[in-house]
Amino acid sequence: MENGEFSLERLLRENIKSIKPYSSARDEFQGIPDNMVFIDANENPFNNGLNRYPDPQQRGLKFRLSEINNIPSNQILLGNGSDEVLDLIFRAFCEPNQDDIITLPPTYGMYAVLAVLNAVTNVEIELDSNFQPKVDSILKAVRSQTKLVFLCSPNNPTANSFNAELIEKLLNNFNGIVIIDEAYVDFSKEESWLSRLEEFPNLIITQTLSKAYGLAGIRLGICYASAAIIAVLNKIKPPYNINQLTQNEALIRLNDLNVVQNEVSRILTERKTLQSELQSINFVRTVYDSEANFLLVKVDNANLRYDQLIKQGIVVRNRTTQPLCENCLRITVGTEVENNELIYILKSLQ
Repeated sequence: MENGEFSLERLLRENIKSIKPYSSARDEFQGIPDNMVFIDANENPFNNGLNRYPDPQQRGLKFRLSEINNIPSNQILLGNGSDEVLDLIFRAFCEPNQDDIITLPPTYGMYAVLAVLNAVTNVEIELDSNFQPKVDSILKAVRSQTKLVFLCSPNNPTANSFNAELIEKLLNNFNGIVIIDEAYVDFSKEESWLSRLEEFPNLIITQTLSKAYGLAGIRLGICYASAAIIAVLNKIKPPYNINQLTQNEALIRLNDLNVVQNEVSRILTERKTLQSELQSINFVRTVYDSEANFLLVKVDNANLRYDQLIKQGIVVRNRTTQPLCENCLRITVGTEVENNELIYILKSLQ
């Protein structure tokens, strides 16, 4: 964006400014539900635990997230996976066939897919050789139609966190919106940007319950931003985007943080062991430092090693086609048994 103060109104699409959100039956009734007869939503009246529509604002779930992260509930939006959250951001701020976003490859591939789906130009500024953002190059690429910059930190597939000073420089000098995707932050020694959310009106942070919380199957993404940004996204989200089963399972997990923390600790221990063991494999060239629950590993021939592992019943991710990732495999940290099997097979390969 052009130099000057951040303006949310200026960034919004014109049709979003005037949109009247859909009001569901559960949005309209705000009273205490006890002893009420609900015949307002055309539901099946026979109780089976799931015959009623879920809370469209997921109040119980947001209250628990607010407790954990010390972020007000009106600064939280939940999505059907982080991908829905990201799509809502595109639809709120990016005019099709007119606006730009900036992404920093190698990175999470869904940003580029969503740009195509929403008919938005994706300007790619590759990371530097240390997998860090080239902020000066990013700022030079900004034009009046540039609405969003996507940062994945810790990054996928490089597994490193971005330098906080670089991110802060971007936040202070870009008058569009900076989205920091923190899907892997629970595995990092770096602090989440949630602690600085109030400093930057142009900051959106996305997180997920798919990684550290072990709930990839329920598809729950979380968005933290200013109350003003969240209000905009709430206007355009589907009315019942988070189903009751997802809300129930998420609350169970969020109420048992000791188990989550124990699993994260075990993953970090295994990550350290796996990194050390991989460095002893003769065809491994580099094991990059990781702040995530996976390792990026440079080998002699990624295509060959990927195929060999498949034949041995082990599936890793071949990232050799990604920028800066030639001959690299991405290996998720598994259980101790799985990691031992991986190392045993790798040592047997010729």
